[in-house]
Amino acid sequence: MLKPPITQRWSNQKWRWLIPILLVMLFLTTLIWLPWQAQRMEANERQEQLIADTLWVEQAIHFQLDRNEEILRLLGKDIVQEQLSPAAATDRFRQLLKSNYEIHRIDWFDANDRLISSTSDSPLLMANKLPPLEFESNFLAVNGRTRCLPPSIEPDTKNTYLLSCQIPLIKENKLNGSIIISYRLQGILEEMAPWWFAQDNQISVLNLDEKILADRAAGGVGKNIYTHNRALELPGLSLTLRTNSNKSEPKLLSNLLVLSVVLLSLGLIWSLIALWRDINRRLAAEGALRKQVAFRTAMENSLVTGLRARDMEGRLTYVNPAFCKMVGHPAEDVIGRVPPMPYWAPEAFEEYQERFSQMLSGSLPPEGFETIYQRANGERFPVLIYESALVNEHGHQTGWMSSILDISELKHAQELTQQQQEKLHASARLATMGEIASMLAHELNQPLAAISSYTTGAINLIQAGNIDSQLLQDALQKANNQAQRAGHIIRSVHEFVKKREVSREPVNLSALISSIMPLVDLQVQATHVNVQCLLAEDLPEVLADKVLLEQVLLNLTRNAVEAMLHCPPEQRVLRIVARHEHGDDVSNNVVVEVIDRGHGITDDIAKQLFSPFFSTKTSGMGMGLNICRTAIEFHGGNLAHLDNPTGGTIFRFTLPVEPLQNNPDTP
Repeated sequence: MLKPPITQRWSNQKWRWLIPILLVMLFLTTLIWLPWQAQRMEANERQEQLIADTLWVEQAIHFQLDRNEEILRLLGKDIVQEQLSPAAATDRFRQLLKSNYEIHRIDWFDANDRLISSTSDSPLLMANKLPPLEFESNFLAVNGRTRCLPPSIEPDTKNTYLLSCQIPLIKENKLNGSIIISYRLQGILEEMAPWWFAQDNQISVLNLDEKILADRAAGGVGKNIYTHNRALELPGLSLTLRTNSNKSEPKLLSNLLVLSVVLLSLGLIWSLIALWRDINRRLAAEGALRKQVAFRTAMENSLVTGLRARDMEGRLTYVNPAFCKMVGHPAEDVIGRVPPMPYWAPEAFEEYQERFSQMLSGSLPPEGFETIYQRANGERFPVLIYESALVNEHGHQTGWMSSILDISELKHAQELTQQQQEKLHASARLATMGEIASMLAHELNQPLAAISSYTTGAINLIQAGNIDSQLLQDALQKANNQAQRAGHIIRSVHEFVKKREVSREPVNLSALISSIMPLVDLQVQATHVNVQCLLAEDLPEVLADKVLLEQVLLNLTRNAVEAMLHCPPEQRVLRIVARHEHGDDVSNNVVVEVIDRGHGITDDIAKQLFSPFFSTKTSGMGMGLNICRTAIEFHGGNLAHLDNPTGGTIFRFTLPVEPLQNNPDTP
């Protein structure tokens, strides 16, 4: 086979080298052209933005001036129709000045150029006298034209120019005066050019001779790189609105070129390093993932909290060993199943269905709920369940995750605590009765002595043979009343101290307070305390344990009596107040207050007032107020104290008013 000539082979190799060189040159040309083009585009964008912003400012000035003119024309119409007096017109002018800071003053002249009303105390001084207004016949029918005079320097200033515009007042096609509104050109720029525009640009108002009449440069003097002149055409006057940006020209070397050079020079090295790092990261991630899986598996196997996962249809997708041990079913028997579940108790089937519907709708309470489950051997046990949404790595919900706690031991501990609490209440009641034992003996001594006297008198009447039936009947009736009084006291004490199960039933607070008044009277008898009961007539019944409330009231009244031992006799007043609070924004509660006028409670004592075993007395266990608060919280209320404005302390507790058909037993 014949080889091609040397010249032809050289020509082929030259073309193979020429194409890459051309491509590199094209790439370099592009790199040079792109920054230049980007610079031009950015400069054009800045210039176009400057023109657009200038046009916006010019339109804003025209809009505000036209708006002020329209307001003054409406005022002029009222003036021509003689509906405004000079004083009223001045007030209207000043209202316009208050809302438009660019206005310097407003003056009203009559047809003879005499000043009728003005917002300024100084006379109007014009650089050029206003020429007389002339109107065309076809223009008089609609109204006179507004005209603006060349800006003049404000008196007593050096560089503050005023722009005055004359608005003629026409009545029956005749000139009836005029209104002259004067603006500070500097004020127009400050009020009508937005702050963001003034920060980036120097804005000026010039006359036809290029003389600067007003200038605003909040962000600094313009750099004469981006400028724009806009004609500000006013009635009878032409001004120029000039903007000069304080931005510098964009740099030729843009970020695009820098990034291109860096990427071209370091691209290969970065690719190799990135590949090496990616491999190491993948190996490290795989190792960490294996450790994490092993750790999570060990953690799940050691948990005592049951975990289960369900998909959006309620199908079980995962259970941990603790859950399987709890219900007695292996994982393969429950995974993949939909309700009903094998660990559901038949008697609570409707509750499960309702909870399942709530879970699918996403309305389950986040604080969890209690229910019962059934083990594989049929044993029931209480559980506490927390439901939460199961979200994947993309933030989409894929199901629900449940945490299940076996609270059998907790329930048992609560029952023991409740029993101990009941014993503590009983001990407190016995201690209360021990404190009033001597007063009880004194109180019973009076009815017993009265019974003895009445029966002795009856016997004497019978022995004398002079039997007056009415007198004998009165004596026996009085003896019977005293016996009933003694029996009522004894029954109250017996009901208060006897051991019983705590239960809640409908209780009338008015009747309850009245029933313990004999015991309250026993407490206050030796101290000469005046007891006042203020019970509202509309008190509803509450679901409560009667004896617990009696114990609370006796403890609070005894504390109130002891707080007033060292007070003057006229200050020893104990008030028991009960009322009903209800409304749209107030909870439906019955409020009971025990008010004394004793020594009060200091801040240091208030911090520990309800603490167990804390007492300010020389005797006592310091458990009274703690027991009272526990009893009130058992009923769903709260016990608090506050200072009495007239001296002393107010102990207040609330009891919620619940529907009487709900009569739950003690948990």
